[in-house]
Amino acid sequence: MSTQDRPLAGRVALVTGAGQGVGQGIALALASEGVSVAVVGRTARKLEETCGLLRDRGVEAEAFACDVADTDALPGVVEAVVARFGRLDVLVNNAYAGSYGPLLELSDDAFQKGFRTGPFAAFAFMKAAHPHLKASGYGSIVNLVTSAMVRWDPTTYGAYAAAKQALRSLTRTAAVEWAPDGIRVNSIAPHALSPGLQWWTENNPEEAAEFVAAIPMRRIGDCEQDIGRAVVALVGPDLRYLTGATVPLDGGQAFFG
Repeated sequence: MSTQDRPLAGRVALVTGAGQGVGQGIALALASEGVSVAVVGRTARKLEETCGLLRDRGVEAEAFACDVADTDALPGVVEAVVARFGRLDVLVNNAYAGSYGPLLELSDDAFQKGFRTGPFAAFAFMKAAHPHLKASGYGSIVNLVTSAMVRWDPTTYGAYAAAKQALRSLTRTAAVEWAPDGIRVNSIAPHALSPGLQWWTENNPEEAAEFVAAIPMRRIGDCEQDIGRAVVALVGPDLRYLTGATVPLDGGQAFFG
């Protein structure tokens, strides 16, 4: 297959939270287009499993175990990735470990946890990746946010939505400031059948049925085919004029205005 058929072939992506779920789906979709992937996350076993799946698709893959909450360590992760692959073209900030529940039941630490693993971690990765994405000539960043930011009733999702809204603002600012450097920055707000959502669906069947009924397309997205393929499009040449956008990948449920 020619590079014309796979214009992303030969590029390198760093995907956080890629050991499972949406992050793994994005990594697999990128690998199908010939993109080598730095698989970043907390659990070494899961990272290695993803690397095996990626190598089966004919690309290079390497696991980098880290906790994104340790923001001081993240620039070193980026440098290790570049040392291993020789370049960096795509950054996907997917990892997130936040807190949910009514505001009055959240401790300060629980509220701040989502900011440490969300916008603070993304900020550290983005700054460290900037010179390498600029050198790439077609660098692209995709940050994962949520439709909970615009949910009609954000009860119990307040801390999650607040952290993701901060990340959305960071995305827009970086898109504007870094456009002259040839770096595009967008965010996606996906619904996907990740392990966490699958567990919730199985344990809350009635609420899950109502949730799916509220999606115009009447289904939850597939991690690779619906979310991963959209990321491939976002970082590819066909959408080279798109930056600073938030793309809802939720079957039409959310209204961002």
